This record gives sequence, structure tokens and C-alpha cells, in this order.
Amino acid sequence: MSTQLFNEGATQERAENARLSNIIGAIAVGDLVKSTLGPKGMDKILQSTSGHGDAGVVVTNDGATILKSIPLDNAAAKVLVNISKVQDDEVGDGTTSVCVLAAEILRQAEQLLEQRIHPQTIIDGFRLAVGSARVALEASAESHKDDEERWHADLLSIARTTLSSKVLASDKDMFAEICVDAVLRLQGSTNLDRIQIIKRTGGKVSDAYLADGFILNKKIGVNQPRAVKGARILVANTPMDTDKVKVFGAKIKVSDTAQLAELERAEREKMRAKVQKIAALGINVFVNRQLIYNWPEQLFADAGIMAIEHADFDGIERLALVTGGDIASSFDSPELVKLGACATVEEVIIGEERMVKFGGTGAGAACTIVLRGGTSQILDEAERSIHDAVAVLSQTVGEPRIVHGGGCAEMLMSKAVDDAAKRVAGKKAIAMEAFARALRQMPTILADNAGLDSADLVARLRAAHYEGKSTYGLDLVNSDIADVKGVVTESFKLKRQVLLSAAEAAEMILRVDDIIRCAPRQRRN
Repeated sequence: MSTQLFNEGATQERAENARLSNIIGAIAVGDLVKSTLGPKGMDKILQSTSGHGDAGVVVTNDGATILKSIPLDNAAAKVLVNISKVQDDEVGDGTTSVCVLAAEILRQAEQLLEQRIHPQTIIDGFRLAVGSARVALEASAESHKDDEERWHADLLSIARTTLSSKVLASDKDMFAEICVDAVLRLQGSTNLDRIQIIKRTGGKVSDAYLADGFILNKKIGVNQPRAVKGARILVANTPMDTDKVKVFGAKIKVSDTAQLAELERAEREKMRAKVQKIAALGINVFVNRQLIYNWPEQLFADAGIMAIEHADFDGIERLALVTGGDIASSFDSPELVKLGACATVEEVIIGEERMVKFGGTGAGAACTIVLRGGTSQILDEAERSIHDAVAVLSQTVGEPRIVHGGGCAEMLMSKAVDDAAKRVAGKKAIAMEAFARALRQMPTILADNAGLDSADLVARLRAAHYEGKSTYGLDLVNSDIADVKGVVTESFKLKRQVLLSAAEAAEMILRVDDIIRCAPRQRRN
């Protein structure tokens, strides 16, 4: 006698089928982004059907950007997308690495499941492996924060390593200097809102530069000062228009033009009183979220106040942050209005556009990275690359330990897990050896993406580590293995997060033995 448990249309996958479905989905996502890994990784074109012209085309090799842009139906694949997003939010880089490592761990787990090893035994072995790998990674990490010169060299090396797999790789030395300079201005803060990125098509990528201060992509009002020194800034979100009565559905009936003129005069006097309240605060720069109409604009010009209208909300929030002011909407209580301050406000020309530059900001060292490029796709990818580098550097300032890249850290952890597996009895040791193989896949993929003989290179790299050369990694430029100390440097926090997130995601997917899909909602008519 069979009993129907679920609604009609609902489906259930159990035991081996459920595990296989999850593992295949996760491996497929890993294989999708695998070719973008490393300095020789390839790019993907993401094309939207809804965008027109360039708007629907994205060219990128950033793992998080690729994964969040593609629609997925597999539940396990969505778990990998989520860990990629978390990696992007937590550290800023390593989004592809964490996804690929999780997929490789699951690929090894699939082979263990075929050998009839229970998922919980595999998970226990993986946990022991993660513990050994983490201890080895922490032992290999080093910090040079006490030596300013070496510390600065480490930051530059981390920035170069991050940028080497991006569109900015050909100019990575210049952009590494820009990113390190920008992050050191934050004085240990991880709030990246003080670093503004302006993109302008035209010129070439190497025309980019770091500008001191904050640049707002707006124009100064008519007949107003083009430069102000010792600026006292009011950042506001208030209506500055006079040509409509702001009562919804209101009607005013007048019998002659004199009454209409009187109404307009009352409106103008009301606006004059508002501008006088603003001017009485002692400001010389007024930045408004909303439009400023001709009449108040003229009043500001008469008062010698620089007025900037229609600044986007993201722009005025950042401006308030870097100048030390608050966004005001009413001016009846002057003591509650907090003004911002900076040394200079002036009009600058970037490319062919006029913008407003706030220099010498009061509440911390703000700066703007100005990017140039031939197409909007190059500029968008350059912005993503700069964001990744700046995010990793800001995290490294807080956690100053570094590890060696080029597959060195993964091979080091793999060796530690293999050594630990020899001292573990039972089937857990088999799971630990499988985890070590998954770690060795990372340098293998790096070599494959560079078109090199990965089997030969990884075997030589493994032998070098067993000979005690623990700072050796892949030299993809010369198709060899080499000592990467001081050459290819990565953040310890990034590597640790990749290891832990990938292992946790793989463990979560392995624990699943049942997939229940609800019945699709019926469309009416």
C-alpha cells in the first residue's frame, strides 16, 4: 500500500541520487569558473537579453561577478555561489579560488562515496585535514609590520599578485602603487567609502592616476565661484524649487494677473527666506541631493556661495563622510546642523567633463582613483580589479600576516595533511589523503590555464616541498618552479578564508541525503 506524502507535482530525490545531483551541480559550477583562475586565466562574456547596446554585455574573470550573474537551478550550485559572495564581502578577492577548491573537494568525495565510505566518515576525515592544513598555513605565515620598508614591499607584492590575474596585469606595478597609496591613507580603516573611483572613457588604461581628495561628478551653478578655499560645506537633501504648489490635488483660482503675480512673489519670498537661513549658517559651499532652480541658484550666486545640485545619493553620503558633515534637510535649528569642511573646492576637467574636487578633506584622508580606458567594459573590469586589490590590502593592514602564492601555500598544506594522514587509523586517513589531492589541484589548474605541463610541474613542486624547499611555487612566466618568497605574495586572511569556506561548503553538501522540490505554482488563465 503506497501513501502519497507530498502534493501532486512535488518531487523527491533520496540517498545516492540526492548526493550525486548535488555533487555534479557543484562540480559543474567549479568547472565553469576554473578557466579564469590565476594570472593566465581567461575571461567570460556575460550577455543579458534585456540590455541594449553595451548595457547588457559584461566581460570579466571575477568569480563573484560571473556566479551572481548566471541563473542556477541546482541547490548545491547556489551554495557555491553564496560562498563566493561571502568571500567577496569578507576579503574582496579569492572568489574563484574558493569555488574551485570546494568543487575539487567534492570531486574527491565523490570517488570516496563510490568506494562505499560513509559521508560522515568522509566529513570527519576532512575536518582533521582542515585542522592540519590550517596549522601548517599559520606556521608558514609571517608578518613584517614592524619593518616599514619590508611591510610596504609586502603590500605592493600582494597588490601585484591580486592584479596579475586581472585586466590591469600589464600595468600592475603602477596600479599596485596607486592601490597601496590609497589604502595607507585610510590609516587602518576598512571603510572603502573614502576611496572614490571615477571612470571615464577615452585615453588608455595606463592614463589612470590617484587624485588627492574627493571628486564629485557634478557641475557648479551659473555665475558662482569656481574655486573656494577654506570651504565650509553644507550637504543637504531638500527641495529648492519655486514653481509649484506642493499640496497634492490643490487648485488655486485667481481672477486677474495681479493675484497670480502676488502668488509667485509669495513663493519667491518663501524661497528667499530659505536661502537666507542656509546662508546664515556661515557656509560657502552648498551641495544638494535635489534640483536647485534658477531663482535660488541666483540667490546663492549673489551671496557668493558655490551651489551644486542633483548630486547622487551615494555621492552625498560619501561626501558627508569624508568632509565630516551630516546630511541636513531642515534649517530651523542651526545648532543641530553639522557642517563639513575641506581645504579647497574647485572645478577640474577629467577627459572632456567638468567635475568638482574637494581637496584636503577634514575627516580623514579621502582620495579618488581616476580610471581611463577605451570601452565601458574595460573600465568596469578595471573598477572590479581595483576594488579587489584595495579590499585585500585593507584587510591585510588589519591582519598583517602574509603567505606565499603561486601554489606554494596549497602544496604546503597538502604536504601537512598527507603527513597527518599517516598517523590516523581507519578510513578517515583515506578522506584526509583525498583532501590533500584536492589542495594539489589548485597549482595543477594554475599550470593548465597557462598551457603548461601541469603533471610535470606539480610533481616537481611536490618533490621540492618534500626536500624542505617550503617557499617554492610555480613560476608561470618561465614555465618552471622557483622560490616565490617576496615575488608572489598573498594575504594570510584570504588563504585561510578560502580553505575554511570551501571545506564548510563541501561538508554541508555532503551531509544532504534528501532533496524535496515543491510543486510549481499553477498559472491561472
